[in-house]
Amino acid sequence: MEKFVYYTKLFDCYEGLLNEHEKKTFSSYYEENLSMQEIANNRGVSKSAIGATIKNVEMKLTTYERILHLESKNEKILNLMNQMEDEKIKAELEKILKE
Repeated sequence: MEKFVYYTKLFDCYEGLLNEHEKKTFSSYYEENLSMQEIANNRGVSKSAIGATIKNVEMKLTTYERILHLESKNEKILNLMNQMEDEKIKAELEKILKE
């Protein structure tokens, strides 16, 4: 479960850096909860090809986070926002994080 949450958060941050095939495969597996075999059947490719794509995307997401730290920074900002009392600043920060 922890791995699932981790990669889903990274995907939310770095999705724009992936190609369409990678996005669709990752989303099918992590967000739609399809098995590798189901994805392979839907696309007419082998299960091992889907597994390789998923592993490749996981490695890319991990590398992006190790270099850019966007998810880590977002998490810290969200934690600070939860402690804030100024609703106007809080709302502005939420808009920035969603961009």
